[in-house]
Amino acid sequence: MTQERPVGPSAVAGADGGVNAEGATPAGLATVTVGSGQLAAAAVVAIARHGARIELDPAALERVKASRAIIEALADEPEPHYGISTGFGALATTFIDADRRAQLQVSLVRSHAAGTGPEVEREVVRALMALRLATLMTGRTGARRTTAETYAAILNAGITPVVREYGSLGCSGDLAPLAHCALAAMGEGEVRDDDGALQPAAHALAAAGIEPLRLAEKEGLALINGTDGMLGMLVLAAADLDRLWRTADVAAAMSVEALLGTDAAFAEDLQALRPHPGQQASAANLRALLAGSPIVASHRGPECTRVQDAYSLRCAPQVHGAARDTLAHARAVAEAELVSAIDNPVVTLDGRVESNGNFHGAPVGYVLDFLAIPVADVASMSERRTDRLLDKARNQGLPPFLAHEVGVDSGLMIAQYAAAGIVAELKRLAVPASADSIPSSAMQEDHVSMGWHAARKLRRAVDGLERVLAIELLTAARALDLRAPLEPAPATRAVRDLVRAHVEGPGPDRYMSPEIDAVVDLVQRGEITAAASAVVGPLA
Repeated sequence: MTQERPVGPSAVAGADGGVNAEGATPAGLATVTVGSGQLAAAAVVAIARHGARIELDPAALERVKASRAIIEALADEPEPHYGISTGFGALATTFIDADRRAQLQVSLVRSHAAGTGPEVEREVVRALMALRLATLMTGRTGARRTTAETYAAILNAGITPVVREYGSLGCSGDLAPLAHCALAAMGEGEVRDDDGALQPAAHALAAAGIEPLRLAEKEGLALINGTDGMLGMLVLAAADLDRLWRTADVAAAMSVEALLGTDAAFAEDLQALRPHPGQQASAANLRALLAGSPIVASHRGPECTRVQDAYSLRCAPQVHGAARDTLAHARAVAEAELVSAIDNPVVTLDGRVESNGNFHGAPVGYVLDFLAIPVADVASMSERRTDRLLDKARNQGLPPFLAHEVGVDSGLMIAQYAAAGIVAELKRLAVPASADSIPSSAMQEDHVSMGWHAARKLRRAVDGLERVLAIELLTAARALDLRAPLEPAPATRAVRDLVRAHVEGPGPDRYMSPEIDAVVDLVQRGEITAAASAVVGPLA
């Protein structure tokens, strides 16, 4: 299910990781300045997803130059220093003569570029390269100024190294993915150019006027020893989930109306009795989305015999809200990681070069796994609402499967099957990757994070959630049409009308896949939440 995220229509990335108040992904910052401080999540999204141009802060480049001088001084000393004049990992005690150290760095990159499997998406590769560049610019890695400048030039030229699905254990960082990027910067391996054409890295660099890197002492390590791949995917997923939690509120509101549910359970005083921030935000969205609904008003009187709605309707703020709170925690971890300088060894602020374990991906891997749980659960609740809309025993008088001619037409029966199949997979993807560890490097690296794998499965899960929500929106829109002449609330009517602009309303059976994909596209582009927000203002 994993695929590229779409480029959105607007202009400025916000501090929330590249998502505007309506949940739409903006076109991003036109230019991002990379210095020695934090590279904000919004900037990562802008570079990775929207091709923002990079400028390097001159003052930070001077600090890069100063830390490089420390490495060069250590390289001249007769005693060994890890990563500068020694081998790596289990070979850390092997001294390397001065005339072989450049070859040591080149060999490191070549040997670690051992990824296999399908190509990783362009935006993921750009995110990990941008984050590695940000670490180089901290001046804590000892890499040369020209190395940072080369990475910026590659990103600005739209050149994307080919990175493969498998090869990282998340410790020491995302070694193989980062090594493929370093290999391309050296003019070796394969890349995709700005038009997506596959070609040798040397050809692409030459066409862009970029001189291939010739690595010096320590630089091979500096380019591959980080959590940039898993962190980049966390930042991108956070931007998507911020939009999808709002989308889930919109879908739930439409289903509440279509099933003749009540908005009474979402009342502010009831929600205040359990003051989780996410729950408050979701309930406020549902109140706004259902405000002024003729359908809800039609069964609000004493003649209505229904005491309370099913959990998938009544408990939406509790589930959607908990998902929001989980994302808030994940973002706090991402923010700490974004200000980190991850390398081994690292140049300290007082000029020492020290080995450390900051490359271990556990903090990022844990929250990547954590997020997969609410993704599965929000999708599961959405699928239950879809199923309820199609079941004549529970859909409050609508035709079975919302079919046009019952018995002849199947309606949206198999759309629910698709949602159920995705939800089943999302439950499998919610099993943590970070609870596993397979020792490597002759037991020197005897505990690894598997954070890259946690990121890859979350990315797949986010795509699945988009599709499940799209199927609910498609189903709820048809159900609302079948409630005519009663009309939905202004906000949900706007979303229904948006869906109708891309998908026909009720009628005889027709080819369903293009209709589902059309609504998936609306979800991905943030147009669903934007349509609702145009009526009620920004959703929480």
